[in-house]
Amino acid sequence: MKLNCDMGESFGAWTMGMDEAVMPHVHSANIACGFHASDPSTMRRTVALAVQHGVRIGAHPAYPDLVGFGRRSMACSAQEVEDLLLYQLGALAGICRAEGASLSYVKPHGALYNDMMKQPALLTAVMRAVARFNPQLPLMLLARRDNSEAEQLAAEQGIGLLFEAFADRGYDPAHAAVAVVEVLDACRQRIATYAEEQRAAGVGPLHAGTTAVAAVLAQHEGDPAWLLANLGDSRAYRVEGGSLEQVTVDHSVVQELVEHLDAAGLDGHVRVLRVHDAVDA
Repeated sequence: MKLNCDMGESFGAWTMGMDEAVMPHVHSANIACGFHASDPSTMRRTVALAVQHGVRIGAHPAYPDLVGFGRRSMACSAQEVEDLLLYQLGALAGICRAEGASLSYVKPHGALYNDMMKQPALLTAVMRAVARFNPQLPLMLLARRDNSEAEQLAAEQGIGLLFEAFADRGYDPAHAAVAVVEVLDACRQRIATYAEEQRAAGVGPLHAGTTAVAAVLAQHEGDPAWLLANLGDSRAYRVEGGSLEQVTVDHSVVQELVEHLDAAGLDGHVRVLRVHDAVDA
């Protein structure tokens, strides 16, 4: 897992964030380009800080909304969005050049980010701006259950994509459960697509299997809680008071045998022997 963080969002005499404390702990810095936050001096200091710590630099363009911190949607046309992105990318790229660095990717900010994820025309405009500025720069987007539409648009513009998820947003258990199911289903679909591609290429029959375990920080009745999910015999354990406790249930033939023997009222010693006998058989 690689961490990216919004940086360089101070403005003039106002300080936003803790860039110097956070920069050593992230892999990529999304640096504001002056439209929702930042100013030329802040941009340059932030770029220099990223260079100092070997952090990848991403452009973080936004709607021209300093007062609203770029959190308000604006009625910009697709052409206007393309133009304002080119303007901001050029500004940050110039500062990077002065500091012996270069841009590594583009990640729009706030309302522009949310709007483009809902409006294909705006997403296309953003992609077109990136392609015309530097087609080698990937665009960072929110990962979804199905990313095929965004991938198709990116292919048409000749750019690459990076996908991200937000680890700092609180979800209630119901939403967290849905998110886990969507991620696992997306993985299943990609595996199935890969298998179809291999069969079409003449590769022999594929019989792939995998396991997964997830721990998602959620909320339950306003309090932090862990939501656990697993497939196959990958397990989650809890360590408490010096003891180790398995807190997930395996999805396996062995586990089915264990549950069958439990239902039959057999004790643990017999259960273990019977399971091993069954596996050996």
